Amino acid sequence: MREKLRFLGLDVHAETISAAIAEPDGEVRSLGTIANREDSIRKFIRKLGPAEQLRACYEAGPTGFVLYWQLAQLGVECAVVAPSLVPKKPGDRVKTDRRDALKLARSHRSGDLTAVWVPDEESEALRDLVRQREAAKQDQLRARHRLTKFLLRTGRRPPLGLKAWTERYLAWLEQIRYTQPAQQVAFVDCLNEVEHMSARVKRLEEAILEVVKLAPQPMQEVIRGLQALRGVAHISAVTIAAELGNISSRFACARKLMGYCGVFPSENSSGKRKRQGGITKAGNAHLRRIVVESAWCYRHRPCVGAKLRKRQQGVPAQITEIAWKAQNRLHKRYMKLTMAGKDHRKIMTAIARELLGFIWAISIKAEQACTPQLAV
Repeated sequence: MREKLRFLGLDVHAETISAAIAEPDGEVRSLGTIANREDSIRKFIRKLGPAEQLRACYEAGPTGFVLYWQLAQLGVECAVVAPSLVPKKPGDRVKTDRRDALKLARSHRSGDLTAVWVPDEESEALRDLVRQREAAKQDQLRARHRLTKFLLRTGRRPPLGLKAWTERYLAWLEQIRYTQPAQQVAFVDCLNEVEHMSARVKRLEEAILEVVKLAPQPMQEVIRGLQALRGVAHISAVTIAAELGNISSRFACARKLMGYCGVFPSENSSGKRKRQGGITKAGNAHLRRIVVESAWCYRHRPCVGAKLRKRQQGVPAQITEIAWKAQNRLHKRYMKLTMAGKDHRKIMTAIARELLGFIWAISIKAEQACTPQLAV
């Protein structure tokens, strides 16, 4: 069957797609450029012959997975490949769309490309919403910093003991008045922006709560199970589930998940020389940020507070046992590294790496609970 396959390389841009094909007889030729429109893609695929004999690929990029879904509807098997892992000759100094398409077609035929995970449309939609909320939190932080720096520059300091961004702090902000009209307008604008960002974050979080109720049952079980972990509340659990998708089918073991998150140290060793550097930061940066933030909670001694106990209600006992084991192990690991004098940021990275192992274990248990036949 493979002798009849034709490998299609696509260099995708916002308006155009450069195409090349690797024929079964070894020939690799350019097919020109088409418009990045659904009608043009459909006509182009029809001209190439039977769809079941085509194997297409293109690099992941800002155009997303729309082309992948369009090709899937036409019956073409497609792979979205990681751009950083596409083979490149050291002396190749010429880069054009035509050359890129030819290189993709040739590499796809030889099996040298690494495909990325492509979510379905529902998972992609939830991930877009979660990332929009993350962007809103970043905008909220910038707006708050802008306001506090304005207050500092104009000599307005909060009373001692008043914690920032509490209700009392907001009430104190409402009482501030400036004698200069220009400063009063600038202050009111900064304050309105902070209130607008807070309302935006709240609106998106409410939308996430509603959307999760419509998610597939396995994803809901994973979200519920992950909340048994200390430092992983609802939004963090939804973010992890949306970024990872079906964990059991993607990651055969916890180490693969750790490598995907990019929390393993980089290494440059040769012969007797062994040199390790910072973490690779490969894979998903959104997931890595959430996990590192959650890892800071394991500085404290193991306990189950009121909020955590409420989140664990209705969660299977085997998952709560994993969560309790995580508290004991990770806190012990934190104390050991702290006593050794390690930098706190490095300690949290190490804790986050081990926390990913517990996330993997809980997700596997939750997914198996929805599909008992797979657990046998």
